[in-house]
Amino acid sequence: MTITVLPEMPADAGELSIWPASTTALPHGGLAVGGVPLAEIADRFDTPAYVLDEGEVRARCRTYRDAFPEADADVLYAAKAFLSRAMVRWVREEGLGLDVCSAGELELAVTAGFPPDRIVLHGNAKSPRDLEAALRLGVGRIVIDGPSEIARIAAAVGPGGHQKVMVRVVPGVSAGGHDKIRTGTDDQKFGLSLTDGGAQHAITRVLGQPQLELTGLHCHIGSQIADVKPYLVALRRMVGLMARVRDAHGVVLSELDMGGGHAVAYRPGEPVLDLTALARRMRVELAEGCAAAGLPVPRLAVEPGRAIAGPAGVALYRVLAVKRTGEKVFVAVDGGMSDNPRPALYGVRYAPRLIGRHASAEPRAATVVGRHCEAGDVLAADVELPGDVRPGDLLAVPVAGAYQLSMASGYNLVGRPAVVAVHEGTARLLVRRETLDDFRSRDIGV
Repeated sequence: MTITVLPEMPADAGELSIWPASTTALPHGGLAVGGVPLAEIADRFDTPAYVLDEGEVRARCRTYRDAFPEADADVLYAAKAFLSRAMVRWVREEGLGLDVCSAGELELAVTAGFPPDRIVLHGNAKSPRDLEAALRLGVGRIVIDGPSEIARIAAAVGPGGHQKVMVRVVPGVSAGGHDKIRTGTDDQKFGLSLTDGGAQHAITRVLGQPQLELTGLHCHIGSQIADVKPYLVALRRMVGLMARVRDAHGVVLSELDMGGGHAVAYRPGEPVLDLTALARRMRVELAEGCAAAGLPVPRLAVEPGRAIAGPAGVALYRVLAVKRTGEKVFVAVDGGMSDNPRPALYGVRYAPRLIGRHASAEPRAATVVGRHCEAGDVLAADVELPGDVRPGDLLAVPVAGAYQLSMASGYNLVGRPAVVAVHEGTARLLVRRETLDDFRSRDIGV
């Protein structure tokens, strides 16, 4: 679908600071992303819908490639944030690798043309199907997350086989925007502890398996981290462990994957991670630490997911009802926790905006809620919306490209939304809307 965009109007740069760079204001209160008016996307593809700006995705991939040049670093897109065949193509064409967490993500990527040797498989509890797919397709690295995986992977590879692996280390660094997304400490399910010696013991066991090649270490300390310092602390501890591996086993590891978790702003003014500073200071810390330990500098890797997909997405909802209860105003929309469970899971806060018309009333506090049978089905609590918001209005929520559709459910059999890509004035469907026919076809009981 190609659309002729109406003349642009002045817009508050602060209000649009968290939107895709291609976002422009239109007459009558409209917004366009990627050259396509959002209101026309809602009319054409219905709501709820996710709009993904291809240009924004590609630009963010290039920003990472510039910060971490291919000559000495790998950038792996974290597929769990959002994955589709189009996303696979964009990431591949921009020179990034991929990290996946399941056979489903892996097979979708490979069947969409992504080279399996540029894919890393993660997971704290990999299923037999996950490992079978990884070995059959020739995945580049498998990240060992627990001691029981070592023998399982070695047995699956077989005595004559060969598989490159890494060990995920918990470095004892607390970082992240919420307790549920902090993964660098010993009180969560991921990785092997540096503190209690679990990581060192696992490394010894891996080195005793001739069919497994330990290429390096991996760590991921959390998500929504806006400060460079926790990464430097973790890196320092990882280099220290690499030196101990060299001293104990005579093995020099050639790779160090520092994970992702780079913060983005969901509302204007929120802190974001300075990617240029991160890259520069990690390189300095790595070079100095390796020089002090007498180690060659390993190849560095990072795994951004949200920081690439998140700000490239916009969610569109239609208002179904407005209810005033005492001093509270509830604005109910045609989606909710089935397409975005993140506010209910760990309190994420968004900045929805009325689009498609100019409001005639002053803003007032309102809570945007979903249509589901849960009191916790809240998409945005205590946000400013026009006082005359009414059924039929269109709300747009920026920074909606990551961990929304990928975490969506079939709750209340509402059906997951469509995903529409926009680029240079053209909109096209990437993922169709889930329908009642889809639910019926899966339900074979009588």
